[in-house]
Amino acid sequence: MSVIIKPVITEKLSRLQEQDKYTFEVVKNATKPEIKEAVEAIYPGVKVAKVNTAIMPSKPKGRYTRSGYQGGRTKVWKKAIVTIKEGEIDFFAEI
Repeated sequence: MSVIIKPVITEKLSRLQEQDKYTFEVVKNATKPEIKEAVEAIYPGVKVAKVNTAIMPSKPKGRYTRSGYQGGRTKVWKKAIVTIKEGEIDFFAEI
């Protein structure tokens, strides 16, 4: 089972890439050393300097449909912000 689920690409996180910080959605029970090993294995030539993690809480989410309001919540997920010391990650290139 892979530790990294997918890269997270938003406008705010794209600005962090200029500082060599990349963000990934990871498995909730993944540790920082496991995340570091997974990033270095997936992207050859990349050396990880630091890994910061955060559990993103569930938020209310709803929408109006023909039958009325349909409420719900987003999922709880873990985010890892990885600082790179050498190399570069290109999310849009084929792996």
